[in-house]
Amino acid sequence: MQVLILAGTTEATALARLLEGHPRLDGTVSLAGRTARPARSNLPQRTGGFGGVAGLADYLRTNRMEAVVDATHPFAARISTNAAAAARQAGVPLAALERPPWEPTAGDHWIPVADLDAAAEALHTLGHRVLVTTGRQELAPYERAPDKHYVIRTIDPPEPPPALPDAAYIQDRGPFDRDAEAALMDEHGIEVLVTKNSGGDATRGKLDAARERGIPVIMVERPARPEGVPVHHDPAAALQWLEDLAAGGHSASS
Repeated sequence: MQVLILAGTTEATALARLLEGHPRLDGTVSLAGRTARPARSNLPQRTGGFGGVAGLADYLRTNRMEAVVDATHPFAARISTNAAAAARQAGVPLAALERPPWEPTAGDHWIPVADLDAAAEALHTLGHRVLVTTGRQELAPYERAPDKHYVIRTIDPPEPPPALPDAAYIQDRGPFDRDAEAALMDEHGIEVLVTKNSGGDATRGKLDAARERGIPVIMVERPARPEGVPVHHDPAAALQWLEDLAAGGHSASS
């Protein structure tokens, strides 16, 4: 059975590796091409967009894809919406694979917000020195709070760089453990953390370090998944869904 994995996360890479050499599942990995050094598997790989819903639907038909796993970042809302629409058009089953979101624990001071615009607004009443870990492509909203000192950490250099008068930039790739995050916060005198609820263990250390220091966390919540798309929270469950489909099992639809 031909499977398309819309990738870009550690979960996508883990699923791809589970498909390597699988007797019934032939996977193809699709990457958006936005990260300079993506993690790779040994499956066939394509890079770049599809040209919207129609382009993806055409790709699914032309390449005789029989299942799609949307394992993109939980905040890649446009890709997920397009994938759901294209899968419906092409008549191809679709499931999502995403890590569970983080949940606050005792001692956390989280300020949940719907998007980055709301995150920037929330900064006005908080501390001066801000650690930003929300990605390199959506930094413009912070221009609405130009009086802060920003420490902006991204995997690749920001594009375009925001027009911020007082900002330091760090390029680094996780995982980041609690001790490393604590050292970073102490070095820069961080008073506020802004992050997206990406989930997973690789970058959870910043939340632990913030809690220990009493640092408030502006938490950008995930956008909703398209309606009707089953969601799996670990690669093994997504693999089981695919194997059920390949076997003609009824559990693949739920």
